[in-house]
Amino acid sequence: MPLAKKSSEKSAVKIRIIIADTTLTATLENTQAARDFVALLPLDLTLADYNGTEKIADLPAKLSHKDAPQGYTSKVGDIAYFAPWGNLAFFYHDFVYSRGLIRLGQIDGSVDALMGDSDITVRIEQAQNGDDSE
Repeated sequence: MPLAKKSSEKSAVKIRIIIADTTLTATLENTQAARDFVALLPLDLTLADYNGTEKIADLPAKLSHKDAPQGYTSKVGDIAYFAPWGNLAFFYHDFVYSRGLIRLGQIDGSVDALMGDSDITVRIEQAQNGDDSE
């Protein structure tokens, strides 16, 4: 039963978000939703702009929201799952508290490659050990 006390640093998962010739790295949280997301990787998605704040795409499967808070206030660089719609979101601007939003992780560094109102094709994959950035 002491499973809730596991170290998040030990279980941190790094991913790569590849946009044309730019690669972003991100660190995912140690949550069931984030683990469900990793199980879907690699993914090729088209991200659409939403509300001038985030890029979104539907996921091929729903992620668990077990033990997730009812919502949260997103910040620049957050990677999140919006449970009511079943979509993935990459925030390039801060946004207000949103019920049903589950934080999956954080982009490590600049989010400039996500900005703008055009669609973006991305490949998301789990980074290999020692593969922090490109």
